[in-house]
Amino acid sequence: MSNKPKHHHRGQFTSSLGFILAAAGSAIGLGNLWKFPYIAGNSGGGYFLLFYIAFVLVLGIPITLAEMSLGRSTELSAVGAYRKINKNWTFVGGIGVLCAFVILSYYSVVGGWVLKYIAAYLTGGQFGGDYGAYFDSFVASPVEPVVWHLVFMAFCALVVVGGVAKGIEKASKIMLPALFVLIVVVAVRACTLPGAAEGLKFFFVPNAEPINTPSKFINVIVLAMGQVFFSLSLGMGITITYGSYLKKNDNMVKSTMLITGLDSLIAVLAGMAIIPAVFALSSRENLTAGPGLIFKTLPAVFDSMPLGGVFGLLFFILVFFAAATSAIALLEVVSAFLIDTLHWKRRTATVSMAATMALIGVFASLSMGALSGFTIGGMNLFDAMGFLTDKILMPVSALLTCIFVGYVWGVDKAAEEVEQCGVAFRLRRAFAFCVRYLAPVLILVILVMGLVNQ
Repeated sequence: MSNKPKHHHRGQFTSSLGFILAAAGSAIGLGNLWKFPYIAGNSGGGYFLLFYIAFVLVLGIPITLAEMSLGRSTELSAVGAYRKINKNWTFVGGIGVLCAFVILSYYSVVGGWVLKYIAAYLTGGQFGGDYGAYFDSFVASPVEPVVWHLVFMAFCALVVVGGVAKGIEKASKIMLPALFVLIVVVAVRACTLPGAAEGLKFFFVPNAEPINTPSKFINVIVLAMGQVFFSLSLGMGITITYGSYLKKNDNMVKSTMLITGLDSLIAVLAGMAIIPAVFALSSRENLTAGPGLIFKTLPAVFDSMPLGGVFGLLFFILVFFAAATSAIALLEVVSAFLIDTLHWKRRTATVSMAATMALIGVFASLSMGALSGFTIGGMNLFDAMGFLTDKILMPVSALLTCIFVGYVWGVDKAAEEVEQCGVAFRLRRAFAFCVRYLAPVLILVILVMGLVNQ
């Protein structure tokens, strides 16, 4: 009996819409609702948004399309895709799988924080008046954040065990539309607050002050490039894995445009939901609160507005939907690797990997409290894992993907795969230029500057 995986038995998305919602859901996550607003706030708003959109066009779209082509061409997950085309490049797929594994191990901890805040709002939204102290006390606790982290991981595992169509696609068709409706509701409310106009001006109108020196200018550019990577889940093996479940007649260019467009739209709506509210009910300085923005600043902002408890609950529910769709995709990357490579059953692969990452996540959670004395390069375990993925694994994986598609597999092969749907690839030359020349240079800048700044 052959040990080769039977590709015709692999799961497939039942429709283009199902794939687009699942892939967009994999991209739309905490990067949009957690990182984007506070990085935009730290970077002066308007110019950061301008650079971000530019890099979505020249980095996000070409690399997303390249990864999707690899997946659909080989009908295999990240490791198998590289191995099938050139076994000497198998390690690149391994980097993507490792990246997804490490990210979900700590990402699930943050997902647990979101669940905790949903529970807090459902039980009355009592934060004791000091929102920062409430959050700091919670994350330092040795038990409660761990429990919520395990609940979040269990939810993701339950969805992935259901398979591509009945699990991932079905969940995405519910969570993505719900997320969009909720974020529009919250954004409209934030933009109609007295004083919100100043926040909208800050967010949308470029201001030269944050980039008035060469170092500041470069920093904003690097932050915008890095945010595109994190937001679109580039270099994590997600798009390759999801692409492997695509039908040959699906239009990948159209799908890529919709996925990157939806991801960017949600990021902009998140900025509109958060930045004007902070301007109206708090102070501009609170936008520089960093990761604490949505957990420390926003609860205070919501408490300052009529029906704030309702809007606080809606906001954290939509953050949960965003976090869960991304986490599900990360778990699918790791599970698909075991299913394709070791031929494990889906349930075995998913449960074993979810349990392993959940265990590592326990230590990541405890590193902000009981194990805070243990550091790696001056960082606790949670921060060190984030540094490893954001500053090293993701850019290295994306850089090698560009080199592989540009020079090993070949942009012509990628273009042929794109045209399988019967539509001419009119952006072939622009795609080739970005993948072979522009994207590698920009990724090297991200990699070097990330390491230098650290």
